[in-house]
Amino acid sequence: MPNARNRRRTGGAVRTGPNVTSQATSSPGPSTPQPSRWGVFANVAFTVILIASSVSAVGAAMFDTASSWLMTSLNPNPLMVSAVQVATMAPMFLLTIPAGALADVVDPRRLLIAAQFGIVAVGIAFAATVSLHLETPPALLATTFLLGAAGALAAPAWQIVTLILVQKAQLPSAIAIDNAGYNVSRAIGPALGGFAISALSIKVPFWVYCVTGFVVLATLIWWRPPRRAPESLPAERLFSAMSVGVRYARNNRDLDATLIRAIAFFPFAAAYWALMPLIARTQMHNGAELYGLMMGLFGLGSIVGSLTIEALKARLGPDLSAALGTVGTMLALALFAVARRPEVALVASFIAGASWIVVMTTMFVSAQVALPDWVRGRGLAIFLSVYFGAMTLGSALWGEVASLSGVPFALTAATVGAALGMALTWGWKLETGATLDLAPSMRWSAPAFAQRLEDDQGPILLIVDYRIDPKDSADFLALMQEIGHERMRDGAYAWNVYHDPDDLGRFVETSHVHSLLELKYRAARVTKADALIEAHMAQFLKEPPRETYLIASNRYVHAWRMRKGARAGQPAPDRRGLPQ
Repeated sequence: MPNARNRRRTGGAVRTGPNVTSQATSSPGPSTPQPSRWGVFANVAFTVILIASSVSAVGAAMFDTASSWLMTSLNPNPLMVSAVQVATMAPMFLLTIPAGALADVVDPRRLLIAAQFGIVAVGIAFAATVSLHLETPPALLATTFLLGAAGALAAPAWQIVTLILVQKAQLPSAIAIDNAGYNVSRAIGPALGGFAISALSIKVPFWVYCVTGFVVLATLIWWRPPRRAPESLPAERLFSAMSVGVRYARNNRDLDATLIRAIAFFPFAAAYWALMPLIARTQMHNGAELYGLMMGLFGLGSIVGSLTIEALKARLGPDLSAALGTVGTMLALALFAVARRPEVALVASFIAGASWIVVMTTMFVSAQVALPDWVRGRGLAIFLSVYFGAMTLGSALWGEVASLSGVPFALTAATVGAALGMALTWGWKLETGATLDLAPSMRWSAPAFAQRLEDDQGPILLIVDYRIDPKDSADFLALMQEIGHERMRDGAYAWNVYHDPDDLGRFVETSHVHSLLELKYRAARVTKADALIEAHMAQFLKEPPRETYLIASNRYVHAWRMRKGARAGQPAPDRRGLPQ
């Protein structure tokens, strides 16, 4: 269940550190008998998929090592070497949000099988190309891009599958075991890749990757998830689900703070991801063995970091833990910049791995605790899109800087940038959503209208009339801004509040939703934390608020449609769109 470097290639859950998929704590998985002495390993499906994912992670790490090293042989220009990282990250940036919405409206297992089939097919094609000595820089970049696209489609579905496999009570054990299996694979994979390249051939890691990918594909075909209870409401449409997810993220300030901190860190941490092959090859004039050892030490550092993250957070809290990880990243970048001996590069790799895990885990947990169940997949997809976008742009930037001014200068500049990013964004705090109860409140239901309406009819305008004491206006309006964010998070695409200049105690709130179905979705989206905000508002009211719902009438046709019909010799429609 892969890391950011491997997420598009392995058959496991997409990972950007040790806890990307496994920290989720949404609805529990299928019911099971009494707890077994074997713990989570009594779940056969979890155990089989865990083994397949761990094996696949080894193959993916070997593929990563071989592909980056291959580019240094085909074209050692820093811009081209960093382009491997760009081609890896770009599709994840472009496709993760649509994939998050897609995972909510289709069967996740079938989506995973289709994506994994594409991964294996592309892997076999490229391994054959290398075996025939037909590899070129464009072919390598195209392969990494296609694998990234397939991985992007699979990423949110793996997050859902993790929650199907185990019960909520088993998640802590599953998290620890999953992390241990992945990090061990990430530690030994690069070393095996470097050894295979030097002792056997550059083609060997690519064929190993194909075999391990097929193992995951076979596992997914074998697995039969339990039947899910039918939904009481129709599934959301893809584009509607995407827009709702983006709008939710824009109006969730806890998630926004995490995204801002991510933008301030990942573009600078991308420097050593993009330039590490050149550090081994050009700064120390060494071969694939050293590069494999550097990646292996990075994985070992990840293991140590994952084992210490809980203790760090308990002692320092999430913000200071992320700051410590950022300082460690700065130290690693500085050591890479001055490294002329293998020992220095290996120490820097270990520090980079441990620091990366601390920062990545803290930010990912911060994103998760800010999201309720109904939008968790899309919210995490938005976080991943920001992450992949930052890594894509950072990799391209540092490759260009290194080609113009050298690798040491690029790494030094990234060190300074990471320090400035941490200082400028310190006011945005992490995991501020951990104290909120984001379970559905179930205290609100969609209204019943005398006229029968279809689910797709709309837009619908909600008007709420409030009467308060004029002296409470400032406090009331401040609280209404919170209500506005809640309305937008739960499905409204427009919101405002108005006051009556002739009656200073009267305020009117308006919000729009696209359809009756969106209004019904709101009943499941309002959380207990949202309900507390609305309950707090009641202290200002002199009388119960009055709600009114209005639905848009059939829209008039535009003038250009009338003119178009007239030119075609057809009767011009009237203002209602009916032929005269």
